[in-house]
Amino acid sequence: MRRLYPVCALAMLSACSPNSAQPDANSSAALKPVQMNEARFRDDIKNLSSDEFEGRAPTTHGEKLTLDYLSKAFAEMGLKGAYQGSFLQPVPMVSYTAYDAQQISLAGLPLTYRKDIVLNSRHDNGGINIENAPLVFVGYGVNAPEYGWNDYQDVDMKGKIAVILVNDPGFARPDSGKFNGKAMTYYGRWSYKFEEASRQGALGALIIHDTEPASYPWSVVENSWTGAQQDLVLSKAEQDSRVQVEGWLTLDAATQLFEKAGLSLPTLMARAADSPINLPLEQTANIAFKNKAEYANSYNVVATLPGTQQADEQILFTGHWDHIGKDDSKEGDKIYNGAMDNASGIAGILEIARQLADNAKQGHGLARSVTFIATTGEEQGLLGSRYYAANPIYPIDKTVAVLNLDSTNIYGKTKDFTIVGKGKSELENYLVDAAKQQNRIALGEKNPASGGFFRSDHFSFAKLGVPAVFAGGGSEPIDAATASYKTQMQATMKGCYHNVCDEYHEDWDLSGAIQDLEVYYQATRTLGNSLDWPGYYQGTEFNSLRPAKTELATAAK
Repeated sequence: MRRLYPVCALAMLSACSPNSAQPDANSSAALKPVQMNEARFRDDIKNLSSDEFEGRAPTTHGEKLTLDYLSKAFAEMGLKGAYQGSFLQPVPMVSYTAYDAQQISLAGLPLTYRKDIVLNSRHDNGGINIENAPLVFVGYGVNAPEYGWNDYQDVDMKGKIAVILVNDPGFARPDSGKFNGKAMTYYGRWSYKFEEASRQGALGALIIHDTEPASYPWSVVENSWTGAQQDLVLSKAEQDSRVQVEGWLTLDAATQLFEKAGLSLPTLMARAADSPINLPLEQTANIAFKNKAEYANSYNVVATLPGTQQADEQILFTGHWDHIGKDDSKEGDKIYNGAMDNASGIAGILEIARQLADNAKQGHGLARSVTFIATTGEEQGLLGSRYYAANPIYPIDKTVAVLNLDSTNIYGKTKDFTIVGKGKSELENYLVDAAKQQNRIALGEKNPASGGFFRSDHFSFAKLGVPAVFAGGGSEPIDAATASYKTQMQATMKGCYHNVCDEYHEDWDLSGAIQDLEVYYQATRTLGNSLDWPGYYQGTEFNSLRPAKTELATAAK
């Protein structure tokens, strides 16, 4: 990938300081302090997560209702449809559905679909029929030259199925200096593990689920990985290179598998954390199930508020409108409403967009353009944001920054403000300063092992060198009453991530979410009227693509 430098870099470095701001265009009257409309914000969450929207799965009736709702809202604000005059950017998608009737045995052990294992195939081949495929334990399934680590060293995976641990070695050995300690790297993400197994020529890949390093229980895997699985339509070459079967195995089932092979899974997990490992289990897999593929466009909703002076420079807001739909095989409640995840984030984007649009109408438009992207398919692997990043409406090298909203705060006001993966880019400084205006301190997330920075839509842009942040909420309630409410509401919402109980509650305290929206708003106003181009700090994954300004200044001397 070519090296991406900010437009103002080197030759214009002196104009790139965070204080190089331009005045509001046409600002004859003072800009009033922002007052986010909580009632309107709440109403958007309630509507988008209602049963009527059927869990907002891509390519369903729920998508149609969602697209209409968002397009109408952006049109009423006076924003511009960014895709050829339309708010809807087509995203070619394919839905793969593995039938529940599956015959699965590993090392001769019969396994039950959903209870012990979930499997699917992202191939349009009518079904899978694998007989006597050798099983190979490949540790964490990582090939990372920069860490001197290759779990696939000297093993030919052709025709074999990789058995892989979740997360990365740093989680198990946080004090060893390996990888990034407890903070998950991209090598710990399930998406990477399937991609690497494919690059290694494996026939299949199975990730061993373990709740603590995965950061979610088996129920999340069962709910998220069964039923239709969406993906982007790939070229034939890309399609052919993928593993034939991919899925997850419970820790209990994996333990039995290793015992059948005469091995101790806990012992091998310890070895895998200390050094790269691959080990044939001398056992085979037999897997058979039917699957189908259905093709249809889904859509990103993309709306632009044009800038007044630097209109070709874009600040992007992202948030996914999709959730995981409904499951008609369930008894009782069948709808995954996705109120927190992510009706709340989309409602937040709408409220920020309304505020900025109202400012522009009053003569306080930003110098730079702001584009709001409500993405599709985030729950299936960041599909909508990946598609936009690969097929941008506005050039990536003219994209200043990405601000992402995903699952906003429902637990009341906080003294602190969380920036996920804090310490990656200069963009964070704008949020830090805005939080200070609320007497809040910006901190990193409490559980970096969950790999939050790699799990939401901003990551699709970070991989291209665009500074991107995912932030919001905090861990310290503002007072004792809020702390008591938070404890009660956390108990109510426990286990609701990717479950049918992620529903809107009238008693949610959204004052903390409003705090966070105001941080994003203020950061946008400052950056939107600036000449500054933030970059990534040295030592981060994306520094070579868009370096921080201090490094550019050194290079220019």
